[in-house]
Amino acid sequence: MRHIHLDDGLRLRFPGRSEDFDQGVEIGMIAVLMDQASPEFSRWIARSNLSQVQAIAKQMGYRIEEGSGDGDWVDVTFLHGSVKAKPKLKLVHSVG
Repeated sequence: MRHIHLDDGLRLRFPGRSEDFDQGVEIGMIAVLMDQASPEFSRWIARSNLSQVQAIAKQMGYRIEEGSGDGDWVDVTFLHGSVKAKPKLKLVHSVG
């Protein structure tokens, strides 16, 4: 059983259900957000769902950017159409 990210600070879990069920809920939730044509949103998803999320996003006119994560999870930002991605900033230490 794992948590499914709905929104900031809001997660669901379904005790007694299989991993396939959890993945289906996760995909369904993301598909609903894309169907609402949200210009940009982010979700933590199971890394095992990433290839399916990428395929659905492409079909629905979204591109995705992978953010931080670990072995099981990845933070994904969904960008619709021509929305420009936020620049990725990196801290650089100066020498001297």
